[in-house]
Amino acid sequence: MNTLFIEYRDPLFGIIVFFVIVFVIALFSYWWGRFKAKDDHRHLDRFLSQFKTPPSQTEIKELISSSNISSKSWLLLADLYSQNGEYEKSIEIYHELLANKENDVNKKEIMFLLGKTYFKAGFLERSKNVFLEILKANPRTPQALRYLLLIYEHLKDYKSALNVLEPLDELGEDVKSDKVYLECILLLNDFSLDENEKIAKLLEIYKDHKRLTYLIFEYLFRKDPKSAWQHLDQSQCQRVSDLLWNLDKDSIDFDIISQNVYLRELFSAKGFINMERSSSVFEFDLLINLKKSGYRGAALTFEYICKNCKQIYPFAFHRCPNCHSIDSVLSEPIISREYSEKNNSFQ
Repeated sequence: MNTLFIEYRDPLFGIIVFFVIVFVIALFSYWWGRFKAKDDHRHLDRFLSQFKTPPSQTEIKELISSSNISSKSWLLLADLYSQNGEYEKSIEIYHELLANKENDVNKKEIMFLLGKTYFKAGFLERSKNVFLEILKANPRTPQALRYLLLIYEHLKDYKSALNVLEPLDELGEDVKSDKVYLECILLLNDFSLDENEKIAKLLEIYKDHKRLTYLIFEYLFRKDPKSAWQHLDQSQCQRVSDLLWNLDKDSIDFDIISQNVYLRELFSAKGFINMERSSSVFEFDLLINLKKSGYRGAALTFEYICKNCKQIYPFAFHRCPNCHSIDSVLSEPIISREYSEKNNSFQ
């Protein structure tokens, strides 16, 4: 009988049994983990296989109503479609999620995403209606008010945009820049005023707020260069360097240029004057040296950077298309080939 219970006579037997049990458990856990991972991958593959080609509206409706996939997953998929520019599919998903009664808790968030997608896709009236519906049920929603402000601005309904600022202000949002910007845009689009009245009011806005330098001086240099030179803050010359570069020689105030190092370097690079032999700005320095060597085939073009979100654009803007910040544009020079308008060709 004792031969059947060796552990009572040999302590090592108990240790061996213990390690055998640990090994069996570890081996089972390992293979169970692999099995679950493969099962998860198969589930993911089945899910992704449905979207190798964009699903139709009917397929989306059936998939959402089946409740096999969570609303969060659908929202992630809709966001992915939106990021890839497939706004139609993104909008279809939001519509079906709103139609599904199980999503009543997230209805406000889904409607906000729908309105945002309509805005990005350029359906401004539809986007406006969505945000108005949100505000009807939830008036204290600053994000919806912000988009409604942008929509009115895009629709050139500047008075309605100004009206949106009042509830935003009451909600504690900073609307100072928006107010000055919209008043300035409204002024520029007021055809009842003549040019002199607009210039006087623009200069008054600039004097009072010291904002919207690019917007105001873009108009002033086009309509009244003399007045623009008189009122331009010399510390802002770099921000409007593209406006200065594109001025005709007759529109330049050489007395002001002679007193500012940056302006002397810029117009020496342009070839209008010969006051500087070099420049701390690489592009200016290169053009100055090329002109000294007799080469006339180089010039400057400009790209535009938002100082807030750092996005780069080939065109100037007054409100950043990406982050919607106001008066954040910075112009950066780029060396390019000289273009001849006479010959309609590059030099």
